[in-house]
Amino acid sequence: MNQSSTAAIVERVDAEHRYQILVDGRRAGLTAYRDRGAQRVFFHTEIDDTFAGQGLAVQLIQQALADVRQSGMRIVPVCPYVATFLKRHDEFVDIADPVTPDALRWLEGELG
Repeated sequence: MNQSSTAAIVERVDAEHRYQILVDGRRAGLTAYRDRGAQRVFFHTEIDDTFAGQGLAVQLIQQALADVRQSGMRIVPVCPYVATFLKRHDEFVDIADPVTPDALRWLEGELG
């Protein structure tokens, strides 16, 4: 899963429910998720201002979604950035589920 581009590495941190992208060992951004059965519900993505404009968010989401596919799970794009990414990258549409009111209620309960 680690691929290098701009010396960036994407890793999944299950204990913190996120994927993060590291540049030269420093966390440059993250995308947060919660697992709901066979669905990985993405609800927040951020890139530190210091690293803005370097294409890191695209790299982060692309590798995170590829990991979801490899894990045999499905994607629920609550996060607006992930939803926009899916509209522009149809290679992940086959593993994407719609955001439903039930999924939103569940996520709200998970996040407190």
